[in-house]
Amino acid sequence: MHLLDSFGLGFLGFVPFVVIISVLIFFHELGHFLVGRWFGVKVMTFSIGFGPELLGFDDRKGTHWRVAAIPLGGYVRFFGDANAASMPDEEKNKLMTAEERGFSLFHKPVWQRIAVVAAGPIANFILAVFVFAAAFSIYGYPTSDAVVGAVQPGSPAEKAGLQKGDRIVEVDGTRVTLFRQLPPLIGPASGRAVKMAIERGSTTFDVAIVPQMQQVMDENGKPVTRGTIGVAPGGLVRLDPATALWTGAKETAQSIETSTVFFAKLVVGQGDARQVSGIVGIAVASRNIAQDVGLGGLIVLTAALSVSIGFINLLPIPVLDGGHLVFYLIEAVRGRPVGARAQELSFGIGLMLIVTMTVLVLGNDLSHLFGGK
Repeated sequence: MHLLDSFGLGFLGFVPFVVIISVLIFFHELGHFLVGRWFGVKVMTFSIGFGPELLGFDDRKGTHWRVAAIPLGGYVRFFGDANAASMPDEEKNKLMTAEERGFSLFHKPVWQRIAVVAAGPIANFILAVFVFAAAFSIYGYPTSDAVVGAVQPGSPAEKAGLQKGDRIVEVDGTRVTLFRQLPPLIGPASGRAVKMAIERGSTTFDVAIVPQMQQVMDENGKPVTRGTIGVAPGGLVRLDPATALWTGAKETAQSIETSTVFFAKLVVGQGDARQVSGIVGIAVASRNIAQDVGLGGLIVLTAALSVSIGFINLLPIPVLDGGHLVFYLIEAVRGRPVGARAQELSFGIGLMLIVTMTVLVLGNDLSHLFGGK
């Protein structure tokens, strides 16, 4: 408990994180499970978490369902798998009877194995669409209007008296209706006051604000230095179910695209690895969002993390789903599986890579937490 408190979490702060991660893991593994059973593969184990079993039961088809003590992952183990990472058990697979081969994942056509592996990440993406849609239907979707949603403490906007809910209608004589019109008007104003017309309720008044120069990300994700006044967009509009579902799909697709671009930049050395958050960072974020934003913020965080889990699992790293997909695609092209020795070696390298990434990301989290960066 003292360790969690030092991280700014505490027991109640840790609960949202555990619930969110457990739900996302469950749906990810459920994707593997359902498609596997659809193709007639026998599922030996469905586990949420790793380590000692806290509770479990066997269903009528022989699958052992378990909840384990460490809620930071999960797995589905199919008949014919050597371990939780779904490495094939070559020796046992060779000795299987004709009946056993009928429900062994290893003996299914390669396209079915590809479908089983891909089903986990796809389940996360589908879940994200519906979770986003729920948030946009219940709590609303951010509008593009020039309405102040938040005022940064100590900012020029706060000093000028701006408040949440204020509508900016004019900047230096230029009529404003959309929030995205503000950066080009305010950004170049270095050291001089910007005159703004503010609408608050039924009244309109003028304020003069001197922007502060700050490094921010532009529309293309590049760092630029420009004047800011310290306000964030605001205003939410509830969407009807159909529009919310479509918007949720677009938000999910955009998140996948953003993740792809970010990791591509990391690979070529153009990205900033310090922006990557891990378990501690997510736990702290969930605590902060639960306290400051509430349930609506946690729902959006859940959708975003679902996309992240699906995307990360598709990375072509042995041990992850993406690594399995690479092996199966190679098999589909060459007409025979990758050798057991090559797979074993690749899985060892993949595991070391995952451990290394985990340590580096944990270092990022702790640096942000205690370094204030």
